[in-house]
Amino acid sequence: MSINLKKILLVDDNQLFLKMLAKAFKKSGIECITAESGIEALEILKTVTPDAILSDYEMPDMNGIEFREQLMDDSSLNNIPFVFLTYITDKDVMVKGLNLEAVDYVTKDTPVNVIVSKLNNLIYTVHKQQELSKQELKKAAEALNVRSIPTKTPIIDGFDINFWHQPYQDIPGGDFIDFIQVDNRYTFIVLGDIMGKKWMAWFFTFSFLSYVRAAIRFGILNYDYSVASILQKVNNVICFDDVLKDILSSLSLLMIDNETKKISYSGAGDLPLLHYEAATGELKKVNGDGILLGLLADGIYTEQQINLAKDDQLFVFTDGMIDSLDVNGKKSDYNGFMNNLKSFLNKNNNFKALETGLFEYAPTTRVDDCSIINIYRTT
Repeated sequence: MSINLKKILLVDDNQLFLKMLAKAFKKSGIECITAESGIEALEILKTVTPDAILSDYEMPDMNGIEFREQLMDDSSLNNIPFVFLTYITDKDVMVKGLNLEAVDYVTKDTPVNVIVSKLNNLIYTVHKQQELSKQELKKAAEALNVRSIPTKTPIIDGFDINFWHQPYQDIPGGDFIDFIQVDNRYTFIVLGDIMGKKWMAWFFTFSFLSYVRAAIRFGILNYDYSVASILQKVNNVICFDDVLKDILSSLSLLMIDNETKKISYSGAGDLPLLHYEAATGELKKVNGDGILLGLLADGIYTEQQINLAKDDQLFVFTDGMIDSLDVNGKKSDYNGFMNNLKSFLNKNNNFKALETGLFEYAPTTRVDDCSIINIYRTT
């Protein structure tokens, strides 16, 4: 049975038992990370996501049930398959654990090779189910023939617009992009990222995009060109939508005025934009200050004007561009991405070089959808 990158977190206050099991798992091709308490395990889980967790029930300070309850309260951890390891055979205790969605109980007098086999089979089953879910999602995206990522960029006099998008594991995800040209003068640029939900986030992108598009159209009809006002309306609607009210999303909303050549920008929980000044060679942050969409009704959004001189560039991107996974776990490195990007920039705009040289190449493993939009001032 072959599975790529198998990793298990083993939690037990018995050091000898930990070492014995870790050795057996390693011999079978499963990486075993150990923790001597639930508290230590929670710290490890801040940077590492295992394929399964095997936890002792009887531990000081925090027993297995309490540890499991902590995981259940965290949406990023409660879906990791959890197995109790214990000497206890009391049925009431077992039921209590299974009610916390533990997938199994394993007694400590079970032969080690059987324990390893059980966890190996569990990980294999979970991986197979994930593959089936991915395939179904791909089929749904193809059948619906709807897109949260455009196929082309708008043509705007004085600007060159490009974007790059790579879905995580090639599955439609939570990032969404749109270019909305309402007339010859105004063009809106949208970049959002649905928080959490993994692959299911894709289903929510269309609702968010629909609200954004509607708010822009209604705003224009009422001669309201404020990107902050548009974000305000979108947020209010989402907060009172029974389906979306618990779904959060970041959003960068920009409007290019083709007459004045100015860019209006308002952000909702997004990463700082990056402004490349060709005259100085400097790459500067442009900070938004709005909260995530859906987080709080009547959230306050502000806007600012961004003036690009000739050959200046503006970069708008999601956190997939700065997040990665290495041997130490998941990390975010905004400044590292900023410095890498700067090394590619000069007055001769070449977005294709960025795609092949910086975006497509990743020294560490990507952990999320990657999206970036580039606005280049040509005149």
